[in-house]
Amino acid sequence: MKWRKFNGEHIRIPIKEEVRTAIVRETDKGFRLKVCIGTDSQVKGSDTEFATVIVFLREGHGGFMFIHNDKTKQKYSIKERMLVEVAKSIEIAYELCDLFTQYDVDMEVHADINTNPHFKSNEALREAMGYILGMGFAFKAKPEAFASSSCANKIVN
Repeated sequence: MKWRKFNGEHIRIPIKEEVRTAIVRETDKGFRLKVCIGTDSQVKGSDTEFATVIVFLREGHGGFMFIHNDKTKQKYSIKERMLVEVAKSIEIAYELCDLFTQYDVDMEVHADINTNPHFKSNEALREAMGYILGMGFAFKAKPEAFASSSCANKIVN
């Protein structure tokens, strides 16, 4: 998987090592960190583009993020696409969760799914919430899910 920083700089080491380096660097500076992981997607013609972000929040001091983009020609219903987004976020959260435990960093998985039943994405809410919570991760949906609905959304557009 190819990851990059927000400034476009490519991350050339495995993402787990880059995350470890970031956690150590930021905690050595005295920052308390929280990490939010989210994915958003857009359908563009015959392609579905995904952006997954790892957002680091420095308590009271802004934040930064790492970004992964990919695309597929596979067609999805809205519910399937929402669940693929969640699966992509969970995949990276699972890969990194031992680091967050080791360094005592709070982590949430953010789903770009609306809690309002009048929105189509709401069809996937129950399954997504069960999937994320079942993996033992904290869960946020819209409007609190800024990692997916704001950060990843800006990258995939």
